[in-house]
Amino acid sequence: MDPLPAFAITLVLISVIGIWHRIPPFFTLVGGAIFFGILTGIPPDQLIQAITSGLGRVFGLFAIVILSGAIIAKVLDEQGQIEQIVADIRRFARSPATLSGASAYLLALPVACSITAFIILEPVIRNLEGRDREFRVLVFIAALGSLLSFGLLYPTPVTMPLFTTFPGGSPLLYDALAIPLSLLLLGCVLLVFRIRAPPGKTEDQTQPDDPGQQKAGLHWRAWAPLIAIFLAIPVAWALGLSTGSLIQVIMLAGAATALILAPAGPRMSGMQRGAKHAGVVIFDICGAGALASVILASGFAEAALDGVGAVIPVLFVPFVIAALIQTAQGSRVVTAVVTGGILAGSQVAAAFEPIPLILMIVAGTFVVSYVTDPYFWIVQKATDEGVGRVIRNYTLPLAACGFVILAVATALQLMM
Repeated sequence: MDPLPAFAITLVLISVIGIWHRIPPFFTLVGGAIFFGILTGIPPDQLIQAITSGLGRVFGLFAIVILSGAIIAKVLDEQGQIEQIVADIRRFARSPATLSGASAYLLALPVACSITAFIILEPVIRNLEGRDREFRVLVFIAALGSLLSFGLLYPTPVTMPLFTTFPGGSPLLYDALAIPLSLLLLGCVLLVFRIRAPPGKTEDQTQPDDPGQQKAGLHWRAWAPLIAIFLAIPVAWALGLSTGSLIQVIMLAGAATALILAPAGPRMSGMQRGAKHAGVVIFDICGAGALASVILASGFAEAALDGVGAVIPVLFVPFVIAALIQTAQGSRVVTAVVTGGILAGSQVAAAFEPIPLILMIVAGTFVVSYVTDPYFWIVQKATDEGVGRVIRNYTLPLAACGFVILAVATALQLMM
């Protein structure tokens, strides 16, 4: 069977099994990889190699990052330092929704990973709102905020390879457009969730902090792991580390700082809790990597380019190709790299100015964040919501942001 219809059938199968039978994502995704490989006629040995290769590649990319972030979060939580961080941040942003979205938006940039920013902030967000329903809203806002900066701004692992592949565009000019656009989209996300929020505590009803806490200084020990992450960034750049290596080093620096400063009891308990939490997350992500590897090994990318180019205008080919690849394998970084590789040197790329072309590919990474997206399952795990609600509160808002970015890119290209 051709890769495109096989891919559609596999997505439907994974969705039905995940929604109706509540099977852990790791098994549904690996099972989907096997099913897709059989449909597309991949030889059994090559299929197993593709699955294990995808598992290993994703594990190598995310294991240290996720484990370090989970350890930082749990060690701080063991010492009650999450509450101290919340008390400090509330001096500057009193709205829990604004605080969640803005914190994730800002943190995703220095750590160069939206997932890492989310993992670090999740326990902080949990302390902003004690009620489960309101907490879940804040989690969705944080996830969307982290992706609006990580997926759209330069330099991040998503945009950096695109500027390398399509030279000629100015990063400064790009960010002059991308920063206000991303902030506008974040404001729209906050507005939409506020309108849809269930009856209950509103932003104006947030209880004031204790006056004694307002006058106290910042809790520097609580902030130390995050400060270590920031300070490690210029050191890593000075050593000439690539972006992938930089992420590993700065997260290890943050985890090491948290462990060194913690007493023995919280240190051991935090490590155990962090490892348990990280293990579940990592396995689900590895399942997505297995499915992605098999899909790409089937020739999906080439088939998608041929099929899309034959039925849609050239103006939208980069967007659609990126959306298909994002749907197939879930990683925005991989989508940027693969889409750039497909379009580099082609007549399609030659028809575009660099900045609109990059924006169109970025827009494609937003529109289908579904079962192959590792972040989808991390958000689902954090909220303990059903797949349908995660689609409504995570997938669809991201898709709306993607179409807005597409509209901006299209207008920009037509004006140039």
